[in-house]
Amino acid sequence: MTQAKTAGAPIALPDEQMQVRVVWLYFMEGRTQGEIADALSTNRLRVNKIIAEARRSGLVTITLNSRLTSCVELEQTLVAEFSLSRAIIVPSPSDPDLIPVLLGQATADYIAQLLSNGKLSGIGVGWGATLREMVRHMPSMRRPDICVNSVMGGLTHGIEINTFDIASDLARHLNAECAYLAAPIYAGSPESKTAIVTQDVFQAAFRQIASNDLVVLSIGDMTERSLLMRYGLPQDVTIDELVATGACGDVLAQFIDRNGTPIDHPLNLRAIAPPLEALRKIPNVVFASGGINKVEAIAAVLLSGLGTVLVCDEDTARAALSVAARARSPAALS
Repeated sequence: MTQAKTAGAPIALPDEQMQVRVVWLYFMEGRTQGEIADALSTNRLRVNKIIAEARRSGLVTITLNSRLTSCVELEQTLVAEFSLSRAIIVPSPSDPDLIPVLLGQATADYIAQLLSNGKLSGIGVGWGATLREMVRHMPSMRRPDICVNSVMGGLTHGIEINTFDIASDLARHLNAECAYLAAPIYAGSPESKTAIVTQDVFQAAFRQIASNDLVVLSIGDMTERSLLMRYGLPQDVTIDELVATGACGDVLAQFIDRNGTPIDHPLNLRAIAPPLEALRKIPNVVFASGGINKVEAIAAVLLSGLGTVLVCDEDTARAALSVAARARSPAALS
């Protein structure tokens, strides 16, 4: 600031006094620029210039005192590091069981925003607890122009792993059409999977999946917390053998390693779902998943580049970012 000096303390010049008064009234008392101009016998143009200069010079600095500040910063980092179109990070709750609820709500809010723009014609969904919560939080709309479809097979018990219920419930919320991939998660062998998916009805289902504007998926891990690990694996496949082959998680019931590459295991060829590479052709692929048990799997998906949007809780996303950064380091690649 410009100051006039005397033998004692510096004295603020009139311009400085005006600047400080304007800044105080605007930022501290919440006065409008018109009110400030009247109070200080000046005009709004001068008040506007003083406020702009105060920001530029650093006289005024703004600090956001919010739990969401660190989430927003993390979102920007994830978008930049992994070429995402969007990251949605929510504060991690003290109770980890609330994570699917919070992520489901955030995912529903995001999809509702897309729907309000009227740009979607097809929505593909997988299954899982987070997607179940997404459906529960989806506002009711009337979108008969949209087709909601399941993008993978499912089991016949348990609403979280039943793609039919998730797809039909979402379609009901949106008053939309609905289509199913009416098949189990896994065929008995790669050969029987080929025989299934070459039937006309399944060919039509896969064409519908490929035409989606948006696909919403969860990410599975290799722990007993995973619904797929508990209920979905065929009896002739164990978690240990998948881990031994390099698996750290799954997408569309297909297992990937820590670099996001599909592992070399016959089970991947038995999944009744599009191949993972098919996701790259879909405009918007949302991965909604969280929880510390999924850190390695989420890091692998980030490295894979299969998704365009990540919805996650802060603690998990921050840890996944760290794991992915280590995997990218020269030491890890050598």
